[in-house]
Amino acid sequence: MTDEEQNYEFSELSGQFSDDGVVVELRIYREAGTNRDWTLEVIDEEGFSTTWEEPFPTDREAFEEFIATVQRDGIQAFTDEPPQTVH
Repeated sequence: MTDEEQNYEFSELSGQFSDDGVVVELRIYREAGTNRDWTLEVIDEEGFSTTWEEPFPTDREAFEEFIATVQRDGIQAFTDEPPQTVH
């Protein structure tokens, strides 16, 4: 864990996720020691990151948004373009 990662609390819902032969790293995190909202970030196999601009009140809501995006757009939505921010 890097020094920067130590500043964050990661949800137990974070981890690797694979679908249709594509593997991504799902990160759901917030500032350590706070009750702030959760950030949702997906990192593809090439290291490109997709981060939602708006935080989520709970880690479960962030996870559900990730699953809904995969169901709606497919896992390839996270691998087709360079780093992006989702509104």
